Amino acid sequence: MSGWLFLFTVLYSAGLLFGMIFVVIMFSDLESDYINPIDFCNKLNSFVIPEYAAHGFLALLFLLFGQWTALLWNLPLLAWNINKVMNNAHMYDATEIFRSLPGHQKEAYFKIGFYSVSFFYYLYRMIAAFVADSEF
Repeated sequence: MSGWLFLFTVLYSAGLLFGMIFVVIMFSDLESDYINPIDFCNKLNSFVIPEYAAHGFLALLFLLFGQWTALLWNLPLLAWNINKVMNNAHMYDATEIFRSLPGHQKEAYFKIGFYSVSFFYYLYRMIAAFVADSEF
């Protein structure tokens, strides 16, 4: 059963990884003046809550299926996301975006790294689970 869970999480984390790559590309477009701050914020603000919800759903799946290592790996970022939502700091503001751009970029780069490591960890766990299931 855990093989199928990790197959799902591999696909889900690939989606989150590509979403964060989209965010970094949008930051690059903003810095190069290919997009104005209002359009930038409107596009990315529609992505923030679904990203947080998707990551929270993955953590919930790990909790329900008893995958404690994967859950512990995801808890710090989950706590960070919850803290940002509770403090109303999760949305991009067009009037403040250029002042807060370096911080947002660092967060996006960190998330790309986190989702990349997660992707390969889930891929490893998926392969290990399927190999263990086939050795009966």
